[in-house]
Amino acid sequence: MTEHRTGTRAEWEGARGALLEREKELTRMGDELARQRRELPWVPVAKEYTFQTADGPRTLAELFGDRSQLVVYHFMFGASYTAGCPTNSSIADSIDGLMPHLAARDVTMVLMSRAPVSKLLAYRERMGWRLPWVSAGQTDFNEDFGVSGSVEATQAWAEPMLARGELPPIAIQNARATGTDVVTYLAEGFGFTVFARRGEVVYHCYSSGGRGVEFLMGYYPILDRVPGGRDEGDGFQTWLRRHDEYLPARRG
Repeated sequence: MTEHRTGTRAEWEGARGALLEREKELTRMGDELARQRRELPWVPVAKEYTFQTADGPRTLAELFGDRSQLVVYHFMFGASYTAGCPTNSSIADSIDGLMPHLAARDVTMVLMSRAPVSKLLAYRERMGWRLPWVSAGQTDFNEDFGVSGSVEATQAWAEPMLARGELPPIAIQNARATGTDVVTYLAEGFGFTVFARRGEVVYHCYSSGGRGVEFLMGYYPILDRVPGGRDEGDGFQTWLRRHDEYLPARRG
């Protein structure tokens, strides 16, 4: 960590007060964005999907259980992966303990991937999660909601970027960690999709991808408030590991 300027308590309080005003402004803006998200038009889901779960086949409507709201996190775990994506695993770590609180607000949340459900459940056991995890591998669900694609379609854009050195290092690192090649790894996208159920009809309400899922990464808001920050430099997310793969923590 580089040297940092120091000051008096009065100087700190003055600077903190100015920053607090900006933080409050950001909070109010976040409240307004949340309201606008809730006001997006809902789109009926007309197509029928059947997912494989630990309890057998389930339709999209059945994934809700007895609740009226469903959140799907599209987790990067393809059929040929030998293990789940480390970055996606860090997200599952952050949300696994939230299930009772979400349920109390009429929300069911599930992980969804295209790998066979047996492979997903074995990895879930390794990670110690309780999150429901379902396989969409026998459906077009991930493709229909703009998350995943075919290997051939991914190859068309990923291989030229790889040849030019334009893919971020985290893509190459995570492909290796999942036991697959870069193109096959990238064919499995990630994302956050929200549905509502009214009677027998399921509606698509909201979706987000890219850095739009960063709100699920509970460690980033904490790192944003410590002196070292995210400390990623040009190595975006390359420090992330599965929680059982970290070396002993470094000390300052």
